[in-house]
Amino acid sequence: MTQPAYRITNLEQRYNRHPVLSIPDLSIEPAAITGLIGPNGSGKSTFLKLLAFVEAPVTGQIACHGRPLQPFADIVREERITMLTQEPYLLNRSVADNIAYGLKIRGDTDHLTERVERALQWVGLDAGVFLRRQWYELSGGEAQRVALAARLVLKPRVLLLDEPTASVDADSAWLIKDASLKARNRWGTTLVIASHDWHWLYEICDEVLHFYAGQVFRTRMISFIPGPWEPDGAAGVIKKMDDGQCVRAGRPPGAGAIALVASDAVEVCRKPRSGTDANQVVGTLTRLLLEKSTGLLIVTVVAGRTTFTTKVDREKIAAERLIPGRQVAVVFDVAAVKWLDSENRKPVR
Repeated sequence: MTQPAYRITNLEQRYNRHPVLSIPDLSIEPAAITGLIGPNGSGKSTFLKLLAFVEAPVTGQIACHGRPLQPFADIVREERITMLTQEPYLLNRSVADNIAYGLKIRGDTDHLTERVERALQWVGLDAGVFLRRQWYELSGGEAQRVALAARLVLKPRVLLLDEPTASVDADSAWLIKDASLKARNRWGTTLVIASHDWHWLYEICDEVLHFYAGQVFRTRMISFIPGPWEPDGAAGVIKKMDDGQCVRAGRPPGAGAIALVASDAVEVCRKPRSGTDANQVVGTLTRLLLEKSTGLLIVTVVAGRTTFTTKVDREKIAAERLIPGRQVAVVFDVAAVKWLDSENRKPVR
């Protein structure tokens, strides 16, 4: 039986006693491409550091290919896990020496120059031009591509990418994306990618994990509704938005609970409906993305500080002329608003 690339159980991570990540149970399959989506501070980078075994969780266990591992243990190197961060880290030496560094540490130096040149080719850099360049002679996009080449030359079993294209030009971003995907195709590399580029992730990923307030949601897309919430009768609460619109929900389990609504409970319409008790919020349709696995279009609507996401078939998009920039209505039942109990770090169903 094939072991998962990662199996995570009962994981809790805290910094200065502040909880930043809680994962009761999660598996990532080998050779899969897994995307991580969520706002800044939601736990994505912490998650990648844990997968890279550069830090340990406060509690819980992470097994890689069936073996529980500890940070910086010698056995971690055998798993060929490598991570590329948003800001490239290069040693104070030439491009060639940067790329060859990991191979030299492993004592794997056969045909070294040839392999370094090939790695440069993978990321779209001419070895004749870049091989002898020093680290400080590179642009931001070139430095990130050299950093990626230094990881690809190891033929990684797992490649972790933390916002790899956020600070580079468009050409470099395309080359980084292309080279990363080729690693999966060449060697069966497991890819885990944190990115704000939803279009790319939904185009390439086998699965997208949604992070919010240290929680991970894997089954459905989630829209989070920030507070504050005010009492609204005996059984419910209400959120008053800046533009005067309101959202109603059932009473939360605690003061720190976070409101959320699953994408399959949200409907997007050209105009608000009349005669309904459901929540209706008018916002701007900002994005349409094709989900290749289903053929549906992922629709994003922004209303104030809240972003709503759902999936719509092409027929409805065409019939109601739902196009980016247009004002539309988001409709969902009051009962569809669920609560994440941040005190206990568990979703409330």
